Amino acid sequence: MDKQSNLTIMKVLSNETRLSILQWLKNPERNFEPQHFPAGCEFRGGVCVGSIQEKCGLAQSVVSGYLAMMQKAGLLESRRIGQWTYYRRNEPKIEEFVRSLKADL
Repeated sequence: MDKQSNLTIMKVLSNETRLSILQWLKNPERNFEPQHFPAGCEFRGGVCVGSIQEKCGLAQSVVSGYLAMMQKAGLLESRRIGQWTYYRRNEPKIEEFVRSLKADL
């Protein structure tokens, strides 16, 4: 992972709410109500924006902006299902970031 990518991720994680979202999504079953997916839809660990917004207690527009920023940095994956968008952690990217930090620090 290059230095710029690491810096981008560190900036994203410097916000307490964004860091909390990433931590909550590590164990979505414990931190959020059960998510309802249409039959045949598979997006394990996905949590809808509304559930994340409710837990944060911030305006949906703010939370959506945070989620988009986190996705752009590579920390989250998303899937649009009907009228809802679900987010989950991008574990391979997070692991790559941690390995890179260990190597550089």
